[in-house]
Amino acid sequence: MSAYATAVIGGALLWIATAKMSGRTEAWDSSLYWTVAYPLSIALAGTLGYSVPRKPWRWGLAVMLVQAVVLTVTTASFILLPLGLTMFAVLALPPMGAALVMAAIRKRRRARR
Repeated sequence: MSAYATAVIGGALLWIATAKMSGRTEAWDSSLYWTVAYPLSIALAGTLGYSVPRKPWRWGLAVMLVQAVVLTVTTASFILLPLGLTMFAVLALPPMGAALVMAAIRKRRRARR
């Protein structure tokens, strides 16, 4: 499976599973999102950054942007959509950072060999 597919499927599954398990329409309304799903989103981006270190920031962005897409598709009201998209942009920063750090670690390890 490609890294993009992994990022997109993983991000979507984290959002959908959290919403279903918590009984919420929006996963981030549940503490489960903040304690489990969001940290797993960061870990997924970091893992992808290590696995595919070329332009690693894109993995964190992909994981979080697909969650925005899922939210948009599953929500009946679009009144707060601009605020939600802004929130996802901010939430994408730590996963992007994790991917960058993990890519740098991989590059350093390869350089030492």
